[in-house]
Amino acid sequence: MPETPEQPDRKGALSRRRLLGVAGAGTAIGAAGFVGGLGASWAATGPTPDDASQPQSHPFHGEHQAGIVTAAQDRLHFAAFDLTSDSRDDLVALLKAWTAAAARMTAGEPVGERAQPYDAPPDDTGEALGLTASRLTLTFGFGPSLFRDAHGADRFGIADRQPKALRRLPHFPADNLVAARSDGDLCIQACADDPQVAVHAVRNLARIAFGTAAIRWAQLGFGRTSSTSQSQQTPRNLFGFKDGTANLKVEDTADIDRFVWVGDGDDPASDWMTAGSYLVARRISMTIETWDRTSLREQEGIVGRDRQHGAPLSGGTEFTEPDFSVTGRGGKPLIPVDSHVRLAHPSHNDGVQILRRGYNFTDGNDGLGRLDAGLFFIAYVRDPATQYIPMQNKLSRDDAMMEYLQHTGSALFAVPPGVPQGGYLGEALFT
Repeated sequence: MPETPEQPDRKGALSRRRLLGVAGAGTAIGAAGFVGGLGASWAATGPTPDDASQPQSHPFHGEHQAGIVTAAQDRLHFAAFDLTSDSRDDLVALLKAWTAAAARMTAGEPVGERAQPYDAPPDDTGEALGLTASRLTLTFGFGPSLFRDAHGADRFGIADRQPKALRRLPHFPADNLVAARSDGDLCIQACADDPQVAVHAVRNLARIAFGTAAIRWAQLGFGRTSSTSQSQQTPRNLFGFKDGTANLKVEDTADIDRFVWVGDGDDPASDWMTAGSYLVARRISMTIETWDRTSLREQEGIVGRDRQHGAPLSGGTEFTEPDFSVTGRGGKPLIPVDSHVRLAHPSHNDGVQILRRGYNFTDGNDGLGRLDAGLFFIAYVRDPATQYIPMQNKLSRDDAMMEYLQHTGSALFAVPPGVPQGGYLGEALFT
């Protein structure tokens, strides 16, 4: 972005970046990277100290799907699926089977509930036997391609019920997307405090889907990068800064209703989405090595907060509201005009907010030996067209932090409401 008198001088960062040749870093993918992420996520298995008071299990059934406003867990296994069957009956059968399995696993029980022949494969893969539920939540979503294929054809007789808000996300400025890491017909977000519990859940749901759906892409995450409850401390991202200080919290019931849950009448043609939400997923690779060679002054100017305490550069403590009018020497704003905090703040986005629920990731190294690491961004919104897309367009175009980021994956899913006892995922869509 061209320099203006109000913007900090970043010529040093540019020259370092050219010297290191990091443009486009983080785009390498493959099986080796996936295994690297699994190893990196396998360390701690217990809840973080500020989550110690949380229940060990969350019910699967309810008005809303768990895993949205639930106090964010420490580990993630996210998977997007493509349907391999063109049968509506197969799709409904899969959703029913996933519902039954999810209800059992979130309760800390094995998938199967019947006696099995000794010579038959077991109903449960077994690696979570003896472990607690570890606050496992399973959240399911439907992608735009579930309703219409690439040519616009109705795949399962539900095209006329596709929500108007459910469209492929646009290509934002500076996106460097990898098709194999984007989109999908279905998605599963498995969150838990034990990574083995989260991986076990997705593994068994993928096994159940065999013959009907197959994993298109997956992402493991560790170290949540946002808090969804006031009982949680603000975590840090891989740039070393506190992340998600101003995130919506479950205790903010009025704002949650306003910005997260789809309301009755939002889209009359898709009333089955009432009490659901929309999930935005973005895989964001960070040029870690370049960031680590950037001065603390420049890092804080890019973020708009001090690194140690997370306070805005205008002064105060972490939860002090930023004052964007405060200026320093030469009349320049203390919070730079291209800082992330300023550009992402609700006051610069028509007052809209989003519920963030992202995770750090490390998927080994790329072909040049640099860390393939970053942020797997997840957000829940009531309307992506008004809450997420305008803000991301602004950030992609103007945010100083974009010089250290590469967006390599992108997807949008409709997350239907919770499942009542005796029902199944998305039932109202198919009835």
